[in-house]
Amino acid sequence: MATNTSFQLFSSSKDKPSLGLGFLESSEPQLPPPPPSVEVLSSEVSSSVKYTVEPVNLDGLTLLKGRVSTKEVLGLPNSDLVPGIYEGGLKLWEGSLDLVKALRSEIQNGCLSFEGKRVLELGCGHGLPGIFACLESAAEVHFQDFNAEVLRCLTIPNVNANLLEKAKPETVSEVRFFAGDWGEIHQLLPHARESEINLTSSSEHGQASAYDVILMAETIYSISAQRNLYGLIKKCMNQPNGVVYLAGKKHYFGVGGGTRQFLSMLEKEVHNTVVKA
Repeated sequence: MATNTSFQLFSSSKDKPSLGLGFLESSEPQLPPPPPSVEVLSSEVSSSVKYTVEPVNLDGLTLLKGRVSTKEVLGLPNSDLVPGIYEGGLKLWEGSLDLVKALRSEIQNGCLSFEGKRVLELGCGHGLPGIFACLESAAEVHFQDFNAEVLRCLTIPNVNANLLEKAKPETVSEVRFFAGDWGEIHQLLPHARESEINLTSSSEHGQASAYDVILMAETIYSISAQRNLYGLIKKCMNQPNGVVYLAGKKHYFGVGGGTRQFLSMLEKEVHNTVVKA
């Protein structure tokens, strides 16, 4: 079934093979209640956490990436994530770098323009894809992460460092920052709807108040969170011309998610929609 709304997927450069034990890999423990959703102001940047910065070269494009201590920010050991408490936002994941490269290629090939667009980066962490959108003259770029501490201690300083270094004064984007779970954060996002829309429909309902581009890197590792993620996309995406750019691994060993599994969920959703219609 044809639709103007699309997902663009890019595999991470460090995909790892699966053992094929899906029934073991997809089991996830019951999670604690999520933290309340909040907007974090740019002025709330943390001054008590040591933040250092270093350049990262992305095929000729140089961006700045910050570095902070997980223990200093959250009182946790330097682990990748603690499900339901800390979702890995302080680590620079490979998919984020791959996504920036893919977006740059899309622009060079004439397939994408951020100019004047409303952009939402979900699970932002360092926020490099969203920062790239700012540098490409997006009108608004909103950054979302599960943890407010990640935004205060890493994302906001990283956005500031890159935009002060590279942004042109005449093309400065409006940037805002939001923390919370994907099942609830739509209540705060300025361009989200209260209810989901059918992404396979050609209706233009809600087009004036939605995001033109949604960016996500390494967000689909958790099967239990994917339903909320997809529901959020349907509340946020411009219909019918919005697009989602997603970078991730084909399979996340140990947690069961991945691009193949996520696409399978989307295909079932489309099939069920067509059957009901």
